[in-house]
Amino acid sequence: MDFFETILWPLRWLVELVLAVWHQAFTWLGMDAESGLTWVLSIIGLVVVVRSALIPVTVRQIKSQRRMMDLAPEMKKIQDKYKGKKDQYSREAMSRETMALYKKHGTNPFSSCLPILIQMPVFFSLFYVLRHASDNTTGIGFMTAELTKNFNAAELFGAPLKMTFTQGWESGNWTVVVLLGINVILMIGSQFFTQLQIMSKNVSDETKNSPMYRQQRILLYIIPFAFLFSGVAFPLALNVYWFTSNLWTMGQQFIVIRNMPTPGSDAWRARQERLKAKGKMTDEEKRAQARGEVTAPPKTGQRQQPVSAKRSKKKGK
Repeated sequence: MDFFETILWPLRWLVELVLAVWHQAFTWLGMDAESGLTWVLSIIGLVVVVRSALIPVTVRQIKSQRRMMDLAPEMKKIQDKYKGKKDQYSREAMSRETMALYKKHGTNPFSSCLPILIQMPVFFSLFYVLRHASDNTTGIGFMTAELTKNFNAAELFGAPLKMTFTQGWESGNWTVVVLLGINVILMIGSQFFTQLQIMSKNVSDETKNSPMYRQQRILLYIIPFAFLFSGVAFPLALNVYWFTSNLWTMGQQFIVIRNMPTPGSDAWRARQERLKAKGKMTDEEKRAQARGEVTAPPKTGQRQQPVSAKRSKKKGK
């Protein structure tokens, strides 16, 4: 057992437990224990459990990513202020002002990476569980000899779930090659669409004119192709897990953007139109919010005029 397997021992135990419970549930429903579909559904069940537990973290990540893009214009001002200054005092001052900006907006560059950083140990734990099962080695807990045998016999349309793209190519199992090829294309497409949801719909007009936004647009076309590696290096079962997780992210992000859009973005304007159509927003409120203003709560007997966010904050002091 290598170092990574050792530190992942608790997660491997939990992954085996969840897989075993889902597998048992589907066999109780009359499905074949050695069926590839049974194992695919069990892996999807694992995704449901993991991603459900991560919902609060993921929502926080989406909000953090939104804040990071919103503060891009202010970041540009700080960078311009210290542009060309290489002395230590200027670098420290720039660092302090940057951190103060992050604190003011309640975010930091690492928050957006948190969900994927949490998911990676689960991903590699599943990798070790499946790798040992492929070698006919029982697991550390619930991956018994019987379950190991069932997994090794599992096929989807004639493609063994334990087989990688390279193994399929070398053995001439073209079903594995085709399925993994399709899976990689779908993973790249789903990742691209997920990022595009944020970039095109949930970014304010001001942020779209910033350098950070243009850099993010470039990454939009680069990052999804990282799945080419996973499609070749990891077995079909593990790629099923990752693709299902991508679909979950895409759907969850759609819901978050629809209900909590960035003010001033296309998604925000679409939500305002929906609220207006339902009679939940007056024209005056809509105009006030479009100008970046907040509407003071009405008092009995006297109509309140919209006030700017800055004036509203001063009055609250």
